[in-house]
Amino acid sequence: MKTIKINTKQLLLALVLTGGAGFINAQTTVTDSVKAPLSNNQVKTNPMIEGLKKQIEANPKDTESLAKLATAYQDVSDWNNAVDTWKKISVLLPDWSPSYYSQAYAYQAAKDDANAKIAYEKYVSTVKPEEVEASKKNLAYAYLYIAFAEQKTNPDKAKEYITKSLQYDPTNQDAKKLSEALNS
Repeated sequence: MKTIKINTKQLLLALVLTGGAGFINAQTTVTDSVKAPLSNNQVKTNPMIEGLKKQIEANPKDTESLAKLATAYQDVSDWNNAVDTWKKISVLLPDWSPSYYSQAYAYQAAKDDANAKIAYEKYVSTVKPEEVEASKKNLAYAYLYIAFAEQKTNPDKAKEYITKSLQYDPTNQDAKKLSEALNS
């Protein structure tokens, strides 16, 4: 199964700081591999990360800077700090579904499948009806991931999720293959 990478830089442009965030569909591109998580002694940093950390120290509720910091952590494959930063955003903006999708992506990249599944579940439950059309690709992937995670322990639930995935993206070959496997 391929993983999806979020272009959070585009996501940041849509962040509205008037007491909440406007919705923007997280853009996705498919990648064939994911870098391994960093251990604590390998944490990478750069001047951008350090500058953003200082901005956030001055204003811990600055969601735009937090999103930029989370993206910067992802850019250097610092998945633990990326997850922690996306979590801070979801506390400040609990109804903003892209933060949960981004958490799921970071967890998945860190090979933390259990928490990735939980974050994808939170994402699909947070997408508002008016956001569904713009979120179809991300919803399809989230449901595919959850179905994949559920296939051995709860095949009936996995069938429900893969059906939803295919409703949002009927062309996804991975979803088609999983659906065939689950229904055979």
